[in-house]
Amino acid sequence: MKAADRPSRSHRALSNAPAKQKPNLQRVLPEMWDLMKPRRWLLAGSFLLMVINRASGLVLPASTRYLIDNVMARHLLYQLPIIIGVVVAATALQGVTSYTLTQLLSKEGQRLIAELRIKAQRHIGKLPVAFYDANRTGALVARIMSDVEGVRNLIGTGIVDFLGGLLTALFAFGYLIHLSVQMTIVTFIILVVFGLILQRAFKTIRPIFRERSKINAEVTGRLTESLGGVRVIKGYHAEDSEAQVFASGAHRLLANVISSLTAQSLMSLASTMVLGVVGALVMYLGAHQVVAGRLTTGGYVTYVMFLAFMIAPIVQLVSIGTQLTEAAAGLDRTAELLSEQTEDAEPGRTNSLGSIRGEVGFEDVTFAYEPGKPVLHGISFASHPGTVTALVGSSGSGKSTIISLVCAFHTATTGSVLVDGVDLATVRLDSYRSQLGVVLQETFLFDGTIRENILFSHPSATTEQFEEACRIARVDEFAERFPEGYETIVGERGVKLSGGQRQRLSIARAILANPRILILDEATSSLDSESEAMIQEGLNHLMEGRTTFVIAHRLSTIRRADQILVIEQGNIVERGTHESLYALGGRYYDLYTRQHGLETNLFLAPGEGDKVEEAETTEV
Repeated sequence: MKAADRPSRSHRALSNAPAKQKPNLQRVLPEMWDLMKPRRWLLAGSFLLMVINRASGLVLPASTRYLIDNVMARHLLYQLPIIIGVVVAATALQGVTSYTLTQLLSKEGQRLIAELRIKAQRHIGKLPVAFYDANRTGALVARIMSDVEGVRNLIGTGIVDFLGGLLTALFAFGYLIHLSVQMTIVTFIILVVFGLILQRAFKTIRPIFRERSKINAEVTGRLTESLGGVRVIKGYHAEDSEAQVFASGAHRLLANVISSLTAQSLMSLASTMVLGVVGALVMYLGAHQVVAGRLTTGGYVTYVMFLAFMIAPIVQLVSIGTQLTEAAAGLDRTAELLSEQTEDAEPGRTNSLGSIRGEVGFEDVTFAYEPGKPVLHGISFASHPGTVTALVGSSGSGKSTIISLVCAFHTATTGSVLVDGVDLATVRLDSYRSQLGVVLQETFLFDGTIRENILFSHPSATTEQFEEACRIARVDEFAERFPEGYETIVGERGVKLSGGQRQRLSIARAILANPRILILDEATSSLDSESEAMIQEGLNHLMEGRTTFVIAHRLSTIRRADQILVIEQGNIVERGTHESLYALGGRYYDLYTRQHGLETNLFLAPGEGDKVEEAETTEV
């Protein structure tokens, strides 16, 4: 694949959107339709129930005209039971339809939230590593869990109240025209002006809700990091400074909420003023029409009640519109997340690998995390099945970047990374990574049992396979001493285990995966010499027939490697076996002698050995 054809690997942080940016309605509307389409029949049935519900609610105010003019004024008492019966029946029908609508739409709204959360999490899980590098974990958690909350109003009670209110207003408007054209036209003009004010207000408040989601994601992100790094915080007595950082974020969130409350209060003030003006005009015009005989007393009372039914839903738009605006802002942020391209969605990834042999080759590979700042320069080498390739060099030399390219966490900027002769840039990653085994320097364990963490790589493994992996990685030696055995909870990130125990679990997980390509990034860095010696036998068994890449400073691993690549500043400066590179007396010899005693071949701790020169921190 040519460099010009490669997809861009740069991912901006999602939270970098301008604070006052309005939700992109062109992006939100298709998302809304995608959510509504599978539920269109449910919504159609609900709309029919809504029509019945609102029509039933208008029976009571409509009956007052007949009650006052016929029963009370003209003493037609025989109509009273009929009026009462119709009102009771209509009220019962309204209650049943209200209950049904709430059951149908509220529950469907919650199902929609769960569906969106699952969709967002699944999508994020398929995004490239570069995306995670650019976005904080806590911010992504907020995107998945919080941003979708308001979406329930698109299908839940919010949309019911919104459409139902408009429907009621439409019914009431038609009846008001029938009772008095003059008063209705005057009232309608005032309400149109109020509607224009509301539209302007919602345009102002919409960016505030988007900014709130952004601030909430930032505050949640920092809080997640603080809770995860509690030992570092306590170790440096930084509780007060972290509290200040969180308090600052909480105050920003408070300021945003106050801004939105102020806007809502102003809209409520405007709606109250409209009610007062309309009420005064109706009293003035209605009194004149009753005195002039153009409107009966019952007709006036009925008009006032229907006017309330028309104005109330419009006034309620202040709160309902706020809910829908919040939903639109959350859906916009969710749509932004879902628009991120997944790894396997890249146009060039069309090849699906079968069972691989494990031939890995780098051909003149360059790579840059940021354009114009390459960290690898023309890397070329080959690794064959059954061999171990060790990467050594000082910190920041590019060792981990090479491993990332082997794992396909990133794609080469130029050149090719080949597996069995196939460019990894063209491979569907699900077919490749299922044949990888990875033991990283930073061991990650889930807050579950020992058994669950080991079976993570191969959930369908048999009991015999599980026990064999535990035996090889020496997990059985400490796990079986716990009262709960393999059902012992390890805690978040394995906090209840020692560093060496966590590393053994990670190694057992890789053994159980039975990979064709094995990555060991400082795999024994957390083990003491005795534990490493025991595990090394298991690792040697695991490496047989597999292509293994090792980043390690332990002598035992380096000396057994079939080839050692010495990496400095993104270049391979030396390559060969331990014996050939040591005899060469070059950079490898320098790194080796600085870290190990020449005469005893023992690792020297800082301050040991008078003849070892003090030098910059290095890794071998």
